[in-house]
Amino acid sequence: MSVRGTLFLIVGPSGAGKDSLIAAARERLAPSGDHVFPQRRITRARVPGDEDHVEIDPEAFERLERDGAFALSWRAHGLCYGVPSSIAGELAGGRNVVVNVSREIVPEARRRFAPNFVIEITAPAEVRAARLRQRGRENEAAIRSRLARRQAVEPDLVIVNDGTLEKAVEALLSALAKVEKRASGP
Repeated sequence: MSVRGTLFLIVGPSGAGKDSLIAAARERLAPSGDHVFPQRRITRARVPGDEDHVEIDPEAFERLERDGAFALSWRAHGLCYGVPSSIAGELAGGRNVVVNVSREIVPEARRRFAPNFVIEITAPAEVRAARLRQRGRENEAAIRSRLARRQAVEPDLVIVNDGTLEKAVEALLSALAKVEKRASGP
């Protein structure tokens, strides 16, 4: 009997550094073949150096969503986000899936995909504000709106990303390894 993979749900406020941590973890773990880092479909233009996602127009997103192409989908900040339905097969095949999702989708993801583990990435508001300004996607009003957004989630682990990227990446990799070891037994 094969072991089912774990769905790692990475959540947290805008500017916490989720995409940077996921990109670094992907670079370190993807070659093993044990981890999958699906590209989200987002109704936002791709920008070099930004999150690695598939740009999709709103009409195509709606059509794909209706056709069941997404395992998880949600709307936030005027955009649509979708995680490909292919993650179900990856999990069934024993691979671990690591994906950035909205905190609002966590209850549904927990119901539909087990085992799962929620990791919240966070940082102080002033650090997040500086990161949001640096990435340059939103104006000041949109940044204030993102910083004010509060959404409760009960994570299994919290990583505070207020130091070096490498320190936070090591914390994320350590968490993934501990959960995977626990899931596969002694």
